[in-house]
Amino acid sequence: MLRTVTLLGATGSIGRSTREVVAENPDRLRIAAVVAGRDAAALARIAVETGASFAALADEQAGPALAEALAGSGIACGAGRSAVLEAVSRESDIVVSAISGAAGLEATFAALTPGRVVALANKESLVCAGAAVMARAKAVGARILPLDSEHNALHQVLGAEPIEAIRSMTLTASGGPFRTWSAERIAAARPEQALAHPNYAMGAKITIDSASMMNKGLELIEACFLFGLAPAQLEVLVHPQQIVHGLVTFRDGSVSAGMALPDMRVAAAHCLGIDGRLDAPPARFLDLAMSAPLSFERPDLVRFPALGLAIAALAAGGAMPAILNAANEVAVAAFLEGRIGFAGIAGLVEAVCAGPGAGLSAAPDVAAALAIDHEARNRARELLSRAPFAVT
Repeated sequence: MLRTVTLLGATGSIGRSTREVVAENPDRLRIAAVVAGRDAAALARIAVETGASFAALADEQAGPALAEALAGSGIACGAGRSAVLEAVSRESDIVVSAISGAAGLEATFAALTPGRVVALANKESLVCAGAAVMARAKAVGARILPLDSEHNALHQVLGAEPIEAIRSMTLTASGGPFRTWSAERIAAARPEQALAHPNYAMGAKITIDSASMMNKGLELIEACFLFGLAPAQLEVLVHPQQIVHGLVTFRDGSVSAGMALPDMRVAAAHCLGIDGRLDAPPARFLDLAMSAPLSFERPDLVRFPALGLAIAALAAGGAMPAILNAANEVAVAAFLEGRIGFAGIAGLVEAVCAGPGAGLSAAPDVAAALAIDHEARNRARELLSRAPFAVT
């Protein structure tokens, strides 16, 4: 059976992995529409290479460049919010949601239509509006499959077991480039050092989140909604080799592990295959005899306070995860721009989370989630000009 795919975030690392899986399975998968942020040349090239019938950029100002790049190709295109939503509304069996950050929330929500599968790599959709997104999926009969490697591993390990059978779930983290660094050295880290992830080639924002371990905190919040668990049932272990991506501990004491090479194509293939496995090239298979010894350690919340902030936001509930995410996006951008130091990321997030909004309820819909996000970003920007966040 040939299934059609709408690819949101086509120019990113998840988009690249998805395209490679589709290219390896032309008899089962075809890309119908592609969406990206602002890179018109890259999106036009991808649209032509994949044979997509529609291409959209989120940046409205990049629309003319996209139209020029696709002139004569026969591929329809557009730019801006309406074009992104048009891409999502077009008929397809699977929507890969890989737009980075809270910007992907509205498109992810719109992708939830009856009978459709949403392969979710945009964790912020659940961080900002997890209850609303999951309720919408259930109401319309859409199916959410996790594309993040850790959540995908947990999903596969869980199989048909009921949630009641689970004692706990463990997400693993590489520890990022600063796993063995002292707190003082981490605080003084430069952007190029934080961008040097040991295992994955990813976009700048998620790579910085990995270095601070905020990414793992966001993934804990995502897992809470995906699997319907209590915060106390979720934990993190640092596993530098990134071979074990997730562990499920069952009520009877047995533990099952989801294992694979650190390659996003593995999770992408599982989601795109839906209920039928896709073949992987020989180089993508794990050979444990050839692997380095596997090690695990507890995360250090003193050296990586961002993870502790995310854990606290998950425990607080309500709007706090959305506030945390918004503040973090502003803080990471400021760090990459040289406006704050690395330690300032967690410092700014903590300050925003300690401000107004602590008692707000979780967003009941996308509009409310975006309003919470907007307010938290404004608060973060206001604080940015104050000590100790400004770089002197």
